[in-house]
Amino acid sequence: MTRRYFELTDDMTHPERWLLGDPLDEQGKEVPARRFMSGAPTHVDGRLRIPVYHPGPPLDFTRADTGSIPVVSEKVARVLSESAPSDVQLFPVDVDSRPEHFFLVNVTRLVKCIDDAASTEVLYWTPEDGRPGKVGQYRDVHGMRIDPSKVVGAKVFRPWGWRGSLLVADEVKEALVRSGASGLVFQEVTGPG
Repeated sequence: MTRRYFELTDDMTHPERWLLGDPLDEQGKEVPARRFMSGAPTHVDGRLRIPVYHPGPPLDFTRADTGSIPVVSEKVARVLSESAPSDVQLFPVDVDSRPEHFFLVNVTRLVKCIDDAASTEVLYWTPEDGRPGKVGQYRDVHGMRIDPSKVVGAKVFRPWGWRGSLLVADEVKEALVRSGASGLVFQEVTGPG
């Protein structure tokens, strides 16, 4: 049986949801998002801080202001560390005005798995776009589908070429659902669209 995979995003329809800003270092400088989007391990000196841009009830899973860096509660951090320990790094973060423990998630796996033909629409940068450094790279992916046969051993990963997406294997999805974590939305990326 083919393993199923899901794109994990945060629930933007959650009533009165909070919105989190980009991570800041101990000097208050923004930490570049690309540092946590490369699909590789990284190192952080000191403790990071996450500002709250819009107050509201804390969620167990939220993406920081850039929309790509997950900030999770202890509950979600525990599930990820137990389900996919070699696929994620968890960095403790202080979330402004919150006493609870939160973690920034760095996904350390990058997998070349997008199935262009099965996806609804895939656009590439072309010379006419005037961005020579991006020619041939994904410009947009709609209705993403992946080829599960190309995902060997990864349970939490980012798809090569479209690093803003966070993908999880079915068993990770089920563990997160069982935990009762808030703020999670799953969209299947295997099988027909």
